[in-house]
Amino acid sequence: MPLRGCGYVSGILLSLALGVTGQQPPPTAPSGVVPPDRNLPAHIRKLTGFGERADFSLDGKRVLFVSKTFGDAMEIDLDSGVIRNLTSYFPHYGFTRALYLANGHILLSGPTEFNPANVGAARTNCWLFVLDPTTTARPFPLNVKAAEGPVPSRKRMHIAWSYRAAQFPGEMEPGSSQIHEGDIVYEQGVPKLVNQRKVLDSRDLPFKATLEPQNFRPPQERELIFSAYDFQNSEAFGVDLTTGKLTNYSNGPGVYDEPEGIFPSGEYTTVESDRHNPAGQGFDRADIHRLKLDGSGQMERLTYFADVPTYRSSNPVVSDDGRYMAFQMGRSGVAAGIGYGLFLYDFSKAPPPTRMPR
Repeated sequence: MPLRGCGYVSGILLSLALGVTGQQPPPTAPSGVVPPDRNLPAHIRKLTGFGERADFSLDGKRVLFVSKTFGDAMEIDLDSGVIRNLTSYFPHYGFTRALYLANGHILLSGPTEFNPANVGAARTNCWLFVLDPTTTARPFPLNVKAAEGPVPSRKRMHIAWSYRAAQFPGEMEPGSSQIHEGDIVYEQGVPKLVNQRKVLDSRDLPFKATLEPQNFRPPQERELIFSAYDFQNSEAFGVDLTTGKLTNYSNGPGVYDEPEGIFPSGEYTTVESDRHNPAGQGFDRADIHRLKLDGSGQMERLTYFADVPTYRSSNPVVSDDGRYMAFQMGRSGVAAGIGYGLFLYDFSKAPPPTRMPR
Protein backbone atom coordinates (compact mmCIF):
# COMPACT_ATOMS: atom_id res chain seq x y z
CA MET A 1 0.00 0.00 0.00
CA PRO A 2 1.68 3.28 -1.02
CA LEU A 3 2.58 5.75 1.72
CA ARG A 4 0.92 3.88 4.57
CA GLY A 5 0.11 6.21 7.43
CA CYS A 6 1.61 9.17 5.63
CA GLY A 7 -1.32 11.41 6.46
CA TYR A 8 -1.73 13.01 3.04
CA VAL A 9 -2.51 16.69 3.10
CA SER A 10 -5.27 18.10 0.90
CA GLY A 11 -4.41 20.27 -2.07
CA ILE A 12 -5.35 23.48 -0.24
CA LEU A 13 -3.44 22.56 2.91
CA LEU A 14 -0.50 21.45 0.79
CA SER A 15 -0.27 24.88 -0.81
CA LEU A 16 -0.41 26.54 2.57
CA ALA A 17 2.20 24.22 4.04
CA LEU A 18 4.63 24.58 1.17
CA GLY A 19 4.07 28.32 1.02
CA VAL A 20 5.03 28.71 4.66
CA THR A 21 8.09 26.51 4.32
CA GLY A 22 9.34 27.92 1.03
CA GLN A 23 12.81 29.42 1.02
CA GLN A 24 12.82 33.08 1.80
CA PRO A 25 14.55 35.26 -0.78
CA PRO A 26 18.28 35.34 -0.05
CA PRO A 27 19.74 38.43 1.58
CA THR A 28 20.51 41.21 -0.86
CA ALA A 29 24.15 41.29 -1.89
CA PRO A 30 26.12 44.14 -0.28
CA SER A 31 26.44 47.27 -2.37
CA GLY A 32 29.03 46.87 -5.10
CA VAL A 33 29.29 43.09 -4.69
CA VAL A 34 28.91 40.97 -7.83
CA PRO A 35 27.31 37.61 -6.94
CA PRO A 36 29.54 34.66 -7.88
CA ASP A 37 27.00 33.21 -10.30
CA ARG A 38 27.39 36.31 -12.49
CA ASN A 39 31.14 35.96 -12.76
CA LEU A 40 31.76 32.26 -13.28
CA PRO A 41 35.06 30.79 -14.51
CA ALA A 42 35.05 28.78 -17.73
CA HIS A 43 35.00 25.42 -15.94
CA ILE A 44 31.79 26.15 -13.99
CA ARG A 45 28.35 26.25 -15.63
CA LYS A 46 25.14 27.41 -13.99
CA LEU A 47 22.41 24.79 -14.32
CA THR A 48 19.49 26.36 -12.45
CA GLY A 49 18.62 29.51 -10.55
CA PHE A 50 16.92 27.53 -7.77
CA GLY A 51 17.20 24.18 -6.04
CA GLU A 52 19.49 22.29 -3.71
CA ARG A 53 21.12 18.93 -2.85
CA ALA A 54 22.09 17.62 -6.28
CA ASP A 55 22.73 13.97 -7.17
CA PHE A 56 24.03 12.54 -10.46
CA SER A 57 22.16 9.81 -12.31
CA LEU A 58 24.12 6.58 -12.69
CA ASP A 59 24.88 7.39 -16.34
CA GLY A 60 25.88 10.98 -15.50
CA LYS A 61 23.38 12.47 -17.95
CA ARG A 62 20.95 13.93 -15.41
CA VAL A 63 21.05 15.66 -12.06
CA LEU A 64 18.39 15.03 -9.44
CA PHE A 65 17.63 17.71 -6.86
CA VAL A 66 14.93 19.12 -4.60
CA SER A 67 13.38 22.42 -5.59
CA LYS A 68 13.70 23.67 -2.00
CA THR A 69 13.58 22.29 1.51
CA PHE A 70 10.11 20.69 1.72
CA GLY A 71 9.83 20.97 -2.05
CA ASP A 72 9.48 18.66 -5.04
CA ALA A 73 12.04 16.22 -6.42
CA MET A 74 13.19 17.40 -9.85
CA GLU A 75 15.55 16.16 -12.53
CA ILE A 76 17.49 18.20 -15.10
CA ASP A 77 18.82 16.76 -18.34
CA LEU A 78 22.38 18.07 -18.69
CA ASP A 79 22.33 18.11 -22.50
CA SER A 80 18.96 19.74 -23.12
CA GLY A 81 18.54 21.67 -19.88
CA VAL A 82 14.97 20.38 -19.60
CA ILE A 83 13.75 20.07 -16.00
CA ARG A 84 11.19 17.43 -15.05
CA ASN A 85 9.19 17.52 -11.81
CA LEU A 86 9.04 13.95 -10.49
CA THR A 87 6.67 14.41 -7.53
CA SER A 88 4.09 16.99 -8.61
CA TYR A 89 1.41 14.39 -9.42
CA PHE A 90 0.65 13.42 -5.82
CA PRO A 91 0.06 15.45 -2.64
CA HIS A 92 2.85 15.56 -0.06
CA TYR A 93 4.42 17.75 2.60
CA GLY A 94 7.59 18.24 0.56
CA PHE A 95 10.93 16.46 0.56
CA THR A 96 14.34 17.28 1.99
CA ARG A 97 16.34 14.71 -0.01
CA ALA A 98 16.06 12.89 -3.33
CA LEU A 99 18.78 10.40 -4.25
CA TYR A 100 19.24 7.77 -6.96
CA LEU A 101 19.27 4.13 -5.96
CA ALA A 102 21.37 1.55 -7.81
CA ASN A 103 18.34 0.36 -9.83
CA GLY A 104 17.41 3.87 -10.98
CA HIS A 105 14.60 4.30 -8.49
CA ILE A 106 14.70 7.30 -6.17
CA LEU A 107 15.11 7.39 -2.41
CA LEU A 108 13.04 10.22 -0.95
CA SER A 109 13.19 11.68 2.54
CA GLY A 110 10.36 13.82 3.83
CA PRO A 111 7.95 14.42 6.71
CA THR A 112 4.57 12.78 7.12
CA GLU A 113 3.29 15.58 9.36
CA PHE A 114 3.81 19.31 9.19
CA ASN A 115 3.15 22.11 11.64
CA PRO A 116 3.97 25.56 10.19
CA ALA A 117 4.62 26.79 13.72
CA ASN A 118 7.36 24.18 14.18
CA VAL A 119 9.16 23.65 10.89
CA GLY A 120 12.19 22.23 12.69
CA ALA A 121 10.16 19.25 13.88
CA ALA A 122 9.26 18.38 10.28
CA ARG A 123 12.91 18.48 9.23
CA THR A 124 13.90 16.33 12.20
CA ASN A 125 11.18 13.75 11.64
CA CYS A 126 11.63 12.75 8.02
CA TRP A 127 10.79 9.28 6.71
CA LEU A 128 12.25 7.33 3.80
CA PHE A 129 10.31 6.35 0.66
CA VAL A 130 11.13 4.72 -2.68
CA LEU A 131 9.80 6.24 -5.92
CA ASP A 132 9.81 4.61 -9.35
CA PRO A 133 10.17 7.63 -11.68
CA THR A 134 9.05 5.62 -14.74
CA THR A 135 5.51 5.23 -13.39
CA THR A 136 2.83 7.37 -11.79
CA ALA A 137 2.68 5.17 -8.70
CA ARG A 138 3.05 6.99 -5.43
CA PRO A 139 6.24 6.33 -3.47
CA PHE A 140 6.33 3.39 -1.10
CA PRO A 141 7.41 3.89 2.54
CA LEU A 142 10.37 2.06 4.02
CA ASN A 143 8.90 2.76 7.47
CA VAL A 144 12.12 4.18 8.90
CA LYS A 145 13.08 7.70 9.94
CA ALA A 146 16.32 9.31 8.82
CA ALA A 147 18.08 12.27 10.40
CA GLU A 148 19.27 14.59 7.63
CA GLY A 149 20.72 12.78 4.60
CA PRO A 150 20.45 9.04 3.88
CA VAL A 151 23.20 7.40 1.80
CA PRO A 152 22.42 5.01 -1.09
CA SER A 153 25.07 2.72 -2.53
CA ARG A 154 25.84 3.33 -6.19
CA LYS A 155 26.42 -0.40 -6.81
CA ARG A 156 23.80 -2.33 -4.81
CA MET A 157 20.40 -1.84 -3.23
CA HIS A 158 21.86 -0.83 0.09
CA ILE A 159 21.53 2.34 2.17
CA ALA A 160 22.84 3.95 5.35
CA TRP A 161 21.05 6.51 7.50
CA SER A 162 21.26 8.04 10.94
CA TYR A 163 19.05 8.42 13.98
CA ARG A 164 19.18 11.30 16.45
CA ALA A 165 17.74 11.40 19.94
CA ALA A 166 15.38 14.25 18.99
CA GLN A 167 13.54 11.81 16.71
CA PHE A 168 12.92 9.34 19.52
CA PRO A 169 12.32 11.25 22.76
CA GLY A 170 12.43 8.90 25.71
CA GLU A 171 13.94 6.10 23.63
CA MET A 172 17.43 7.40 22.89
CA GLU A 173 19.80 9.06 25.31
CA PRO A 174 19.59 12.86 24.89
CA GLY A 175 22.24 14.17 22.51
CA SER A 176 23.09 10.73 21.13
CA SER A 177 23.05 9.61 17.50
CA GLN A 178 23.48 6.37 15.57
CA ILE A 179 24.31 5.21 12.03
CA HIS A 180 22.49 2.20 10.59
CA GLU A 181 22.60 0.31 7.28
CA GLY A 182 20.29 -2.09 5.48
CA ASP A 183 19.23 -3.62 2.17
CA ILE A 184 16.26 -2.70 0.00
CA VAL A 185 14.46 -5.70 -1.50
CA TYR A 186 11.25 -5.92 -3.52
CA GLU A 187 8.38 -8.26 -2.70
CA GLN A 188 5.73 -8.34 -5.43
CA GLY A 189 7.07 -5.01 -6.66
CA VAL A 190 6.94 -3.34 -3.23
CA PRO A 191 10.27 -2.22 -1.71
CA LYS A 192 11.06 -2.97 1.91
CA LEU A 193 14.08 -2.56 4.17
CA VAL A 194 15.74 -5.73 5.47
CA ASN A 195 18.99 -6.81 7.13
CA GLN A 196 19.13 -3.67 9.23
CA ARG A 197 22.08 -3.29 11.57
CA LYS A 198 23.66 -0.57 13.67
CA VAL A 199 27.06 0.58 12.40
CA LEU A 200 27.95 3.22 14.99
CA ASP A 201 26.58 4.65 18.23
CA SER A 202 27.88 8.00 19.43
CA ARG A 203 27.78 6.73 23.02
CA ASP A 204 30.50 4.19 22.17
CA LEU A 205 32.94 6.80 20.81
CA PRO A 206 35.87 8.14 22.89
CA PHE A 207 34.74 11.67 22.00
CA LYS A 208 31.47 13.56 21.75
CA ALA A 209 30.04 13.88 18.23
CA THR A 210 26.83 13.92 16.23
CA LEU A 211 26.94 11.35 13.43
CA GLU A 212 25.71 11.58 9.85
CA PRO A 213 26.64 9.15 7.03
CA GLN A 214 27.78 10.71 3.75
CA ASN A 215 29.10 8.13 1.25
CA PHE A 216 30.03 4.50 0.83
CA ARG A 217 33.67 4.64 -0.24
CA PRO A 218 34.19 3.20 -3.73
CA PRO A 219 35.18 0.99 -5.34
CA GLN A 220 34.74 -1.82 -2.76
CA GLU A 221 32.33 0.08 -0.45
CA ARG A 222 33.91 -1.54 2.59
CA GLU A 223 34.09 1.81 4.37
CA LEU A 224 31.46 4.43 5.14
CA ILE A 225 32.53 8.08 5.14
CA PHE A 226 30.63 10.12 7.72
CA SER A 227 30.50 13.50 9.42
CA ALA A 228 31.38 13.83 13.09
CA TYR A 229 29.78 17.16 13.94
CA ASP A 230 30.68 18.87 17.22
CA PHE A 231 34.05 17.09 17.41
CA GLN A 232 36.87 19.60 16.87
CA ASN A 233 34.14 21.68 15.17
CA SER A 234 33.40 19.07 12.47
CA GLU A 235 35.53 16.27 11.03
CA ALA A 236 35.43 13.87 8.06
CA PHE A 237 35.67 10.29 9.33
CA GLY A 238 35.57 6.81 7.89
CA VAL A 239 34.38 3.61 9.56
CA ASP A 240 35.42 0.18 8.31
CA LEU A 241 32.14 -1.70 7.91
CA THR A 242 33.76 -5.02 8.82
CA THR A 243 36.09 -4.17 11.68
CA GLY A 244 34.52 -0.93 12.95
CA LYS A 245 37.89 0.84 12.80
CA LEU A 246 37.57 4.65 12.74
CA THR A 247 39.83 7.01 10.77
CA ASN A 248 39.81 10.80 11.08
CA TYR A 249 40.69 11.89 7.54
CA SER A 250 40.43 15.67 7.90
CA ASN A 251 41.86 16.02 11.42
CA GLY A 252 41.62 19.82 11.49
CA PRO A 253 40.86 20.99 15.03
CA GLY A 254 38.83 24.19 14.97
CA VAL A 255 38.12 23.84 11.22
CA TYR A 256 34.70 22.98 9.82
CA ASP A 257 35.16 19.92 7.56
CA GLU A 258 32.07 18.09 6.29
CA PRO A 259 32.37 15.39 3.60
CA GLU A 260 29.58 15.75 1.04
CA GLY A 261 30.56 13.74 -2.03
CA ILE A 262 33.16 11.21 -3.11
CA PHE A 263 35.29 10.48 -6.18
CA PRO A 264 34.72 7.13 -7.97
CA SER A 265 38.31 6.02 -7.29
CA GLY A 266 37.73 6.41 -3.56
CA GLU A 267 41.01 8.34 -3.31
CA TYR A 268 39.36 11.66 -2.50
CA THR A 269 36.16 13.08 -1.09
CA THR A 270 34.77 16.54 -1.59
CA VAL A 271 34.38 18.50 1.64
CA GLU A 272 32.58 21.62 2.74
CA SER A 273 35.34 23.42 4.62
CA ASP A 274 36.28 26.82 6.00
CA ARG A 275 39.99 25.96 6.09
CA HIS A 276 40.58 28.92 3.77
CA ASN A 277 38.95 31.30 6.26
CA PRO A 278 41.08 32.36 9.26
CA ALA A 279 37.98 33.83 10.91
CA GLY A 280 36.68 30.29 11.40
CA GLN A 281 33.00 30.90 10.69
CA GLY A 282 32.18 27.27 9.95
CA PHE A 283 29.74 26.25 7.22
CA ASP A 284 28.49 29.84 6.98
CA ARG A 285 31.64 30.81 5.01
CA ALA A 286 32.56 27.39 3.64
CA ASP A 287 33.65 26.48 0.14
CA ILE A 288 34.25 23.13 -1.53
CA HIS A 289 37.58 21.39 -1.11
CA ARG A 290 39.01 18.03 -2.10
CA LEU A 291 40.34 15.87 0.75
CA LYS A 292 42.71 12.96 0.19
CA LEU A 293 41.51 9.86 2.01
CA ASP A 294 44.93 8.60 3.09
CA GLY A 295 45.07 10.07 6.59
CA SER A 296 47.43 12.89 5.58
CA GLY A 297 44.74 15.57 5.85
CA GLN A 298 45.87 16.93 2.46
CA MET A 299 43.22 19.30 1.18
CA GLU A 300 42.83 21.37 -1.98
CA ARG A 301 40.36 24.19 -2.55
CA LEU A 302 38.06 23.88 -5.58
CA THR A 303 35.55 26.75 -5.34
CA TYR A 304 35.81 30.42 -4.36
CA PHE A 305 32.22 31.52 -3.83
CA ALA A 306 33.02 32.36 -0.19
CA ASP A 307 35.50 34.99 -1.37
CA VAL A 308 32.43 37.04 -2.29
CA PRO A 309 30.88 38.59 0.86
CA THR A 310 27.72 36.79 2.13
CA TYR A 311 28.08 33.84 -0.33
CA ARG A 312 29.31 30.26 -0.09
CA SER A 313 29.20 27.00 -2.06
CA SER A 314 28.11 23.67 -0.66
CA ASN A 315 26.62 20.19 -1.08
CA PRO A 316 28.93 18.84 -3.80
CA VAL A 317 28.51 15.48 -5.51
CA VAL A 318 30.85 13.87 -8.08
CA SER A 319 29.73 12.01 -11.20
CA ASP A 320 30.57 8.32 -11.49
CA ASP A 321 33.10 8.96 -14.26
CA GLY A 322 34.87 11.55 -12.10
CA ARG A 323 34.65 14.33 -14.68
CA TYR A 324 31.98 16.55 -13.13
CA MET A 325 30.95 17.92 -9.77
CA ALA A 326 27.51 19.38 -9.13
CA PHE A 327 27.06 21.79 -6.24
CA GLN A 328 24.89 24.67 -5.04
CA MET A 329 25.21 28.31 -4.08
CA GLY A 330 24.41 29.23 -0.50
CA ARG A 331 24.23 32.44 1.50
CA SER A 332 25.59 33.51 4.86
CA GLY A 333 23.07 33.63 7.66
CA VAL A 334 20.86 31.03 5.99
CA ALA A 335 20.35 27.50 7.32
CA ALA A 336 22.77 24.81 6.18
CA GLY A 337 21.62 22.98 3.06
CA ILE A 338 19.51 25.81 1.68
CA GLY A 339 20.45 26.37 -1.95
CA TYR A 340 19.94 29.16 -4.48
CA GLY A 341 20.90 27.44 -7.70
CA LEU A 342 22.87 24.46 -9.01
CA PHE A 343 26.20 24.48 -10.84
CA LEU A 344 28.30 22.04 -12.86
CA TYR A 345 32.09 21.95 -12.32
CA ASP A 346 34.13 20.37 -15.15
CA PHE A 347 37.38 18.89 -13.81
CA SER A 348 38.72 18.44 -17.34
CA LYS A 349 38.67 22.23 -17.83
CA ALA A 350 39.52 23.36 -14.30
CA PRO A 351 42.89 24.80 -13.30
CA PRO A 352 44.95 22.89 -10.71
CA PRO A 353 43.31 23.26 -7.29
CA THR A 354 44.91 25.31 -4.53
CA ARG A 355 46.73 23.26 -1.90
CA MET A 356 45.64 24.32 1.57
CA PRO A 357 48.14 24.57 4.44
CA ARG A 358 47.71 22.25 7.40
